[in-house]
Amino acid sequence: MNVLAIDQGTSATKALLVGEGGEVLGRGEVPVRTRSAGRDGVEADPEELLGSVVAAGRGALAAARAPAHAVALANQGETVLAWERGTGTPLSPAIVWQDRRAAGVCARLADRAAGLTAITGLPLDPYFAAPKMTWLRENLTADGTVTTTDTWLLDRLGARYVTDAATASRTLLLDLDSAAWSEEACDAFGLDPAALPAVADCAAVVGETSLFGGSLPVAGIAVDQQAALLAEGCLAAGDAKCTYGTGAFLLVTTGSTAVRSGSGLSASVAWRLGGEVTYCLDGQVYTAGSALRWLTGIGVLREHGELDAAGGTVPDAGGVTFVPALAGLGAPHWAPGARGLLSGLHLGTSRGHIARAVAEGIAASVALLASAVVADLGGPLSALRVDGGLTRSRLLMQAQADLLQVPVLICRSPDATALGVAALARLGLGDAASAGEALGPVEVEATVEPSITADEAAERMAVFRSAVDLTLAPR
Repeated sequence: MNVLAIDQGTSATKALLVGEGGEVLGRGEVPVRTRSAGRDGVEADPEELLGSVVAAGRGALAAARAPAHAVALANQGETVLAWERGTGTPLSPAIVWQDRRAAGVCARLADRAAGLTAITGLPLDPYFAAPKMTWLRENLTADGTVTTTDTWLLDRLGARYVTDAATASRTLLLDLDSAAWSEEACDAFGLDPAALPAVADCAAVVGETSLFGGSLPVAGIAVDQQAALLAEGCLAAGDAKCTYGTGAFLLVTTGSTAVRSGSGLSASVAWRLGGEVTYCLDGQVYTAGSALRWLTGIGVLREHGELDAAGGTVPDAGGVTFVPALAGLGAPHWAPGARGLLSGLHLGTSRGHIARAVAEGIAASVALLASAVVADLGGPLSALRVDGGLTRSRLLMQAQADLLQVPVLICRSPDATALGVAALARLGLGDAASAGEALGPVEVEATVEPSITADEAAERMAVFRSAVDLTLAPR
C-alpha cells in the first residue's frame, strides 16, 4: 500500500509517496509564506496553504509515477483560522503559531492559569491555539467556526469535521486525562465545546478525498511534532527527539499516564491509537530556522546553507552569545515579550563569530529544554534523536552533542513528520498490527558524539543562562 503523506508546515508543505517498505517513491515540496502583522502578528493565507497541500501531493505522485492508496496529513498544530462550514470559505487569515497578539487574552485569564494547566497540561501562553481563537473572535470576526488549520484542510479535502487527539491537546481546550474537550477550559476562552470538531484517533479513517486521483481514504492525522516523535521510533518512555525546522521542538515520550511537568514543559497527547493514549512532554524554541532566515535577511549569511561555511572560519564564537528569542521565549520560561539578544560583540567580531553564536544559541536553548526533561523524569537522556532540515548543519549538531553531553543520532530522512503520518495511515487501514511494524527500521545517518568535557559544557551553559536572564529582565 502506497501512502501519500503530506506535512503542511510553516514555511513549506512537503509530500512523500511512501511505499510498502517505507521507501520514498516520490517527493513534492511547495514553499508557503508567512507575513508579519505588526510587531507581534504572524499570518498566512489559508488558500495558499491548501493550494500547497494539493500541489505538493500531486507533485509527489508525478515524481513517483505510481498511485497512492491512502492519504495522511500532518499539520502545524497551533495555527488557527475562522471559516464557513458548508462552503469551506476562509473568513480570516491563518493566525500562525508564532503569533503573539493573544498575550492580552492570556493576561486577563491569569487568575485561571493554574487551573487551565492542571486540566490541559499546557501553560497559559499565546503560543497555543485557544488564546488565538479568542483573540480572532474578538478582533477579526465572530462569524463561522474557528478551528486549527488541520480541521479546515481536512474539510476541504473531503473529510469529516474532525481533529486528532494530539492536535487537540495543543489547544488549551482538551482535558489531558480523558482526551476530550473540557467544558471548563472552553468556558474560560468563551468557546462552545459543541462547536468544536470531533476528536479522532491519529490512526483512523476520517473521510475520503478525490483531489489526488480516484477516491482515497484519509487515514493518518497528527500534529507535526508528535508525528516526528513516532517516526523516530520514540515509542518507549524516556525516548526523546528534537526536530529542527522553523523552530526547534524537543519531545520525550512518557507512556500511558500523563506526566505534568514541574519544570515548565508542556504535557500533551503523543498519539491515540485504538482509543489508547500515549503521552509526551515537550518544549519549544520558537526561532531556529527562522533565526537563519534573519541572518540571511541582514546580510550575515548569503543563504541558509552557508551557516557551516561561515561558522567554520573561526574556532569558537569569540565571546559572542545569542539568545534566539526573536519571537519570544517558550518553554521553560514562557515569556512572549522576551526579545532576542546578541551580546559580547567587540571590534574583532566577524560574521563567522555571529554565525557560530547563532548555532550555539539554538543548541543551548534545546539543552535547557533537555535539562527540564531530566528534572521531570528523574533521570538523564541516553541520546537525542534529531530530524529536520537544520540537521544538515554539522556545526549545529556538534554544538548540540557538546552541550547535551549525550550522542545525537541524526535521522537518515529529513522528513520524519511525513513518515510518521504514513505509518499512522497504515495502522488506520489495518495494514500493520503495531506502530513498530508500521514504521519498520528507523535509520540513523550519523551519530555525533560530544567533543568537549562536561565541565566545559556546564561553563558554556552558565554563560547562556546569564544571557537568557538578561532577556527576561524588566525593561
